[in-house]
Amino acid sequence: MNMTPKKGTVYVVDDDEAVRDSLQWLLEGKDYRVRCFESAEAFLARYDPREVACLIVDIRMNGMTGLELQDRLLERKSPLPIVFITGHGDVPMAVNTMKKGALDFIQKPFNEDELLGTVERMLDHAREAFADHQQAASRDALLSKLTGREALVLERIVAGRLNKQIADDLGISIKTVEAHRANIMEKLNANTVADLLKIALGPTSATPKVSA
Repeated sequence: MNMTPKKGTVYVVDDDEAVRDSLQWLLEGKDYRVRCFESAEAFLARYDPREVACLIVDIRMNGMTGLELQDRLLERKSPLPIVFITGHGDVPMAVNTMKKGALDFIQKPFNEDELLGTVERMLDHAREAFADHQQAASRDALLSKLTGREALVLERIVAGRLNKQIADDLGISIKTVEAHRANIMEKLNANTVADLLKIALGPTSATPKVSA
């Protein structure tokens, strides 16, 4: 029984069964975990954004195209690295996808060594991107605990305002500002102002929502 750990997950989305089978055979032979889909719609229905993975997708497909799938993933702020499968006439189109964040494109027929090298680069990128995405998601989850008033106080703390200035800005007492600061520190698990600034100024995956 082969107990070698898998190198990573590769999603393959192509409406050509022969292409899917060929890529699956090649990648599984190199110990990647491969998940194949015959359409972009089927992929989106099963895609797990929590999984460290990369995506190989055909530019031209029946139904939703690879370009439209890229746009859907961008809308979702997905960190999933994408490489497009192209025919010779699709190269200008593929170059445009890279301007929108695709990592690469590969032309048919595939060069196996180049394809494998591209997949490994994508998975390296995925590990970094997913780590950043998780960090941002954790930060957003913390910030979502703040009330609207606490968010306003935090905004002013980050701007370097003193308690008295924050009180004047918001028309509240200094003691109320101090209470808000204490609540903010507790909710964000911050022990020092430096911790607070690190959380507040860190990368974010989405605009944090605050409760009323």
